[in-house]
Amino acid sequence: MSHTEKMYKGSCLCGKISFEVHGFEQHIAHCHCSMCRKFHGSAYGTLAKVRGLTWLSGKELLTEYVAPNGTTRTFCSHCGSSIGFRSKGCSLSEIELALALFDEDIPIQIDAHIFTAYKSNWDEITDELPQYKEGRN
Repeated sequence: MSHTEKMYKGSCLCGKISFEVHGFEQHIAHCHCSMCRKFHGSAYGTLAKVRGLTWLSGKELLTEYVAPNGTTRTFCSHCGSSIGFRSKGCSLSEIELALALFDEDIPIQIDAHIFTAYKSNWDEITDELPQYKEGRN
């Protein structure tokens, strides 16, 4: 890492879990699947794959729920904040982090809505982003 590379810090609601990342991967979508909606308590979840993740504090407070389909949802055992998502078979180093956790502006752009076949009936998508009934593929 160069001395000029920006780090982006984030934390859970109680602040006991904190982390920093070097950057973000492309292709960040709002996910409307029922698991993301329930995990985040909202119309959709927005998570991103990150580069250079370092846990600064509270890693021992990370708690996991493995869904019947094998995906893993990670949250703070103290405050319940949604931390992230992992596909089946992925390690903690491959976690997709919830964007709402970041404590500062981050250089990302949402580029799609995914799993729209499962969106809530009360959720109206009003932007011009591409919509995929399932994943991107």
